[in-house]
Amino acid sequence: MQSNSVLAPAPSKVSTSRTPDLPFTLQDLKVAIPAYCFEPSISKSLAYFFLDIGMIAGLYAIAYHLDSWFFFPFFWLMQGTLFWALFVVGHDCGHGSFSKIKWLNSFIGHLAHTPILVPYHGWRISHRTHHANTGNIDTDESWYPTSQSTYEQMTWYEKLFRFNLPLIAYPIYLFRRSPDREGGSHFLPGSSLFRPSEKWDVLTSTAAILGMVFFLGWLTYTFGWLVLIQYYVMPYVVFVMWLDLVTFLHHTESDIPWYRGDDWHFLKGALSTIDRDYGFINSIHHDIGTHVAHHIFLNMPHYHLKTATEAIKPILGDYYRKSDQPIWKSFFRSQKECQFVPDEGSGVYYQPNLKTR
Repeated sequence: MQSNSVLAPAPSKVSTSRTPDLPFTLQDLKVAIPAYCFEPSISKSLAYFFLDIGMIAGLYAIAYHLDSWFFFPFFWLMQGTLFWALFVVGHDCGHGSFSKIKWLNSFIGHLAHTPILVPYHGWRISHRTHHANTGNIDTDESWYPTSQSTYEQMTWYEKLFRFNLPLIAYPIYLFRRSPDREGGSHFLPGSSLFRPSEKWDVLTSTAAILGMVFFLGWLTYTFGWLVLIQYYVMPYVVFVMWLDLVTFLHHTESDIPWYRGDDWHFLKGALSTIDRDYGFINSIHHDIGTHVAHHIFLNMPHYHLKTATEAIKPILGDYYRKSDQPIWKSFFRSQKECQFVPDEGSGVYYQPNLKTR
């Protein structure tokens, strides 16, 4: 059994030992998946990147040409969604599933993430921590549950920001990390998130973000605040809402177990997620809702996740979770029902606040 450390062994080193409480191993799952699913295609990965960039540029051209307040709300929704799609491409780069060439992953990752104010390396590293500790109450990095005793001691405004305004959390997370975790900024190499050897990676991404901030400052100085809000701020807000919504829904469901201590294991934690159906958005944001297979084999390109999912479903059986409920309904239900977990025990589930029901 693996230790409950912040960084678990890389999933690419597939374990052949049977996990307690699970009737299958990582190796069982891997051999069921066609071998090509683990091989990224540089041409295909680049095609998705340039498709997103092309659509973003096209929308900007249309919005500039029309310059209409009747069109702008639709532009914000569409462009913010494409910002989110671009983020997913950078997400693949961070996992090494964009290509097997490290410098290319880093280059495209910065091109995808910097324009939407995401520090590529800083986020990549904290996201690595999330994947290595998924489902672990004590060490997971994002959208982990609050214990009942902590919940009962929270002030009304703490509950407001954590449970009622979750779709604007991401920018705060970049500067302050998640609640109850040792503080750390994604922009500073001295943060507890990073190893000393990662200093220059972090500084490189921070410098890129500063360059983008200066560009936005120049844009504002030259064309005014209204242009910045119309063409950047509003799409950025929609992007942040998409990022928070999807991340929240990946890991927040009343029947998803959470583990503590030695009861946690990488594979058990990886299965503590759920696939969601986003309808016509699925293909736009690169099937990121196909999340269970991604957590088991994080270095698999997004365009092979659906095939991999179908291959492992017969093995996973009831351990595979998927919801076909409309996304808006899933969000409000999970927001209401998933408030805290018991203070003790492992394999525990979210509980609602019965006082407000």
